[in-house]
Amino acid sequence: MIGIIKEHRIDAVHPGYGLLSENTAFASTLEEMGIVFLGPTPRQIDLFGLKHKAREIALKSGLPVLEGTAILSSVDEAMEAASQIGYPVILKSTGGGGGIGMQICSSSRELSAVYDSTVSLAQKNFSNGGVFLEKYIAKARHVEVQIFGDGKGGGMILGDRDCSIQRRSQKIIEETPAPDIPAHIRKKTS
Repeated sequence: MIGIIKEHRIDAVHPGYGLLSENTAFASTLEEMGIVFLGPTPRQIDLFGLKHKAREIALKSGLPVLEGTAILSSVDEAMEAASQIGYPVILKSTGGGGGIGMQICSSSRELSAVYDSTVSLAQKNFSNGGVFLEKYIAKARHVEVQIFGDGKGGGMILGDRDCSIQRRSQKIIEETPAPDIPAHIRKKTS
């Protein structure tokens, strides 16, 4: 890709919505080449690429988040936290995506049974065995809002989309605008 960018003297690159949009090395390389990356900055990718860090930022910003934990150090710590949060909980790897490294647990027995394998799976797939807990909401919608910034503090919302139709926690269909969002909510966020 870098060869094509150089050959055709491209001055801006949109990363799409897949792996390149989350690749710090790619964004950094373009930045070093003086090419505009129409995606998150390398710093933003690093800050938000790990789910537990994104959670911390949201909490510090006063945004509402589900009850949960920071990175857990042991199954005992997970069990203690889950008893505070209340079951069901979801054990999540901090890295990666696509539903890999996520286990829904309805009891301490289930949590105990999957903890070590989830840590191992996260380490194997994402080179990061960090896991944390969040309260699990069985009947929730997955709604995303697309924001585009100018790199100078300005920005705009490009719309919302419902990504609730999933298979194995992997999005299959994204519908925009998200159906059944009350007009007063959509207006409040625009």
